[in-house]
Amino acid sequence: MKIELDVNGKHMSAEVEERTTLADCLRYEFGLTGTHLGCEHGVCGACTVIVNGAAVRSCLILAVQADGDSVTTVEGLSNDDALTPLQASFRKHHALQCGFCTPGMVTTAHALLTHEPNADEDRVRDVLSGNICRCTGYISIVEAVLDARSAYGRDGQ
Repeated sequence: MKIELDVNGKHMSAEVEERTTLADCLRYEFGLTGTHLGCEHGVCGACTVIVNGAAVRSCLILAVQADGDSVTTVEGLSNDDALTPLQASFRKHHALQCGFCTPGMVTTAHALLTHEPNADEDRVRDVLSGNICRCTGYISIVEAVLDARSAYGRDGQ
């Protein structure tokens, strides 16, 4: 089937089999490999992307279901070579080690802060609880998200 998506602000189209997941379409049809595939069951959160403003597990949605939708991947969070305030905060707080979960963590946190720029620590922990990290213990990740809140509240990102 032919699908058309707005991916990171660009119109993209592809011919995909009906059973192709959005994650596979993003990675293999569009070359956006920042969307990582971990469990492929929607449990780990590594494949989280933003579809029409909401964080979703791209391994659980078929590409044909996203036809006509707006999709933002980790690559689309910034339109230039500079780090976003959230990405810079992850760096500042050493909120990553192996980096495998990082794209899903960043897109999840971006979706949260876009809608709730004043989210408190409990809310951040609750939202990020769906993203599994085997390296960091989450403390630095939560600190990074909390530190980035002011950029979202001020800029209305």
